[in-house]
Amino acid sequence: MHDSLTLQVHDLEAMVLTGIYSEETHLAQPLRISLDVEMDCPPHFTPDTPLSASKSYMDLRHAATEALPQGVHFTLIEGVADHIAETLFLQDPRVKRVQVKIIKLAIAEAGESIGITLVRHRR
Repeated sequence: MHDSLTLQVHDLEAMVLTGIYSEETHLAQPLRISLDVEMDCPPHFTPDTPLSASKSYMDLRHAATEALPQGVHFTLIEGVADHIAETLFLQDPRVKRVQVKIIKLAIAEAGESIGITLVRHRR
C-alpha cells in the first residue's frame, strides 16, 4: 500500500457553454463542480511543512473555473470534466487521480442533482 493525499474542493459554481439541445447551445449554463484530487504524499506532515509539499486548493478552483476556455461550447459535460482533469494533470506531476462531479443546475426541477462523475487516473 502507498500513502496518498486527497484534496477536495466541492460545490463550485461556473457558467459554461454546454448542451446538445438548441435552447442550450448559445447560452452558458450554471454547473456545480466538485473535485477530489489524489496526490502523492510525503511520508509525514509537520507543523512547518511548506505548501510545496501539497497543492494549493486555489489550483483546483482555477482548473474548474478560470481554466475553462471562454467561448468554447462543450457538447457534453463529460468534456468539461475531462478538460478539468487534464488541467490538473498538467499542473502537477504528483496528481495521480482526479474525480470530477458535475451537476447541471438548470435542468433540476425539484432540487434533484442531475449530472455525472468522471474519474481519470494518470497514465
